[in-house]
Parts: sequence; structure tokens; C-alpha cells
Amino acid sequence: MDNVFRLFFRQCYWRTGGFIPAMPLNQNMLPGDFFQIHNGQMILLGNIFRNGIIDRDYVSMRHDIPLNQAAWEISDGVSKAYSGRSSGQGPIDGHFEFSKQLLVFADRGSFLFKGVSPKSIRIENWHEWQQALIIKLTTTVFSFRDVYVVTESAAPSDWTLAVAGDSEAELEIATESENFGLVDIFGHHAARTIQSKDIEYYHREEKRKPVFFKAKKLAVQDDRIQVFISELIARAQQYNEWATGFFACDFHFDYRFSYEQEQYMRAGLLDMLQANELNPNTALHYFKWVDANLDDLEKLFG
Repeated sequence: MDNVFRLFFRQCYWRTGGFIPAMPLNQNMLPGDFFQIHNGQMILLGNIFRNGIIDRDYVSMRHDIPLNQAAWEISDGVSKAYSGRSSGQGPIDGHFEFSKQLLVFADRGSFLFKGVSPKSIRIENWHEWQQALIIKLTTTVFSFRDVYVVTESAAPSDWTLAVAGDSEAELEIATESENFGLVDIFGHHAARTIQSKDIEYYHREEKRKPVFFKAKKLAVQDDRIQVFISELIARAQQYNEWATGFFACDFHFDYRFSYEQEQYMRAGLLDMLQANELNPNTALHYFKWVDANLDDLEKLFG
């Protein structure tokens, strides 16, 4: 995904208490949706309730949870260069007055966002069946090693977002409303764009769509990671000795080479499990759920 959205995604996560915008931004994300992130794209694969992985009768949902309005009015790198009242002459209504603002965006990726009256829907009893879900997603129904599951979805009644594509981008807006505060015009249903310069993205969504979400991700149990890494380091330290005896070549091996734990943290360690070692009886020994976080956001911009 274009890095122009990185700042907005990060600030949205921090300001709203962990909600992540969907990508693309018109993609609904509902509780139970499961997805992966590949090549900077969020790929929706299904829903654990629709697919019958978890019976809906076992699930408790809480609806229409009010969220903090102030947390959904976010900006970074935006200043108000001009704000005032002007007048015009219409062919039908005659003389009229309007409020006008000129907004200046300091850098590429600077943004202004306003979400109105946000509410969420949340899975309330995740803890009661999250272990059963691990077994089903990793062994009995699917064989995932990397997957996210949405646990809460947020939807403002309407929202507006503007993102700069270059430094010193500009957005001039106007409305007949009397109030011309920075946030009050931007995102107002009666606001109109007069002109813009170097604005990469500008959108106003007028319907309540659940395009912000929180999710859990599948992760490897910490103790299992350490066991795997210890075994790999032990094997690596004996590699040079084995290679010297196996290959009839006059190669030089540096026996002082250091194998660091960090280099194995990026490897697909579970791919090295022996056949049938991961099964319904052992899945909980290897996997757990953790909250999706900023590291996962960075996968969209890598």
C-alpha cells in the first residue's frame, strides 16, 4: 500500500485505542472476519461464523457501544492558513454569505480526519472459545500459521479524510454554516471543496460502515520459539564440522561464526515441525492469540 497513508493509520491506531482502518478504506470488517496480509494487501478470507467454524449460538455480541467522539477527530501536519466569511450573488437566491477555510498540509502524508458519532460491535466472550478456534484454524478445519480474526468493528455515522500527496498541499473548503472552526467545517455535511492542490486522497463517507476494527492474530507460544531457536543454534554450530567431512572440497570454514537468536526470529520456525507433530492435541502448545498492533500495520507499508 502507498506509504502516504502510514501516518494516518498509525495515528488512528493510537488515538482511537487500537482501531485499525481497513484497506481499502471501503472494505467492511465485521467481527469474525479472518484475513491475512500479503504484499501490503489485506486479504479477507472468510468469517468464522458464516463458515460454521464457530457456532453463532456460542457467541455473545455487544452492539452499539458508544466511542469517544474526541478520539475520532485527528489531524497531523495540518494548519489553517485562512478562515473567514465571504459573500456571493446567486442567480436564484440572490445574495448569500458563506464560511471559507484554506487548509495547508505540511508534508506528504499529513492528514485531517473526522469521524462522527462512532459506535462499535464487539465479541464479548472471545475467551470462552478462543482455544477451540486455534485448534480449528490450525489443524482440523484449516492449517493456518498466520491469520488475523476481527474481534470488534467501529463505524462512525459519517467520516471524512484528506491526505496530502506532497508538501504544502492545500484544500480550500466552504459552507454556509456560521461556525468556521477547523474541524467544524471539515467533515460538515454542507461543506464543499472550492479547490485543492496535491491532495492524494479525499473522501467523505456518509453512511455508517464498519471499516475500522480491532483484531487478534495467531502467534507462536514463546516457550516453543525458544526451544526451536536453541535447537537450530546447536545444529548451526556443528554445521562447519559436518560440511568439512561431507564435501571433498578445499573450502575454508570460519568456525568463529556467531549465530544470533534474532536471525531465527524472522524464520518460519513451525515449517520445520515433523510430520503429524502439530495436531489437535498439541495445537495449544504451539499457538496463542495476541492483539494486532503497530508491527502488523507496518506490514501494509513494507
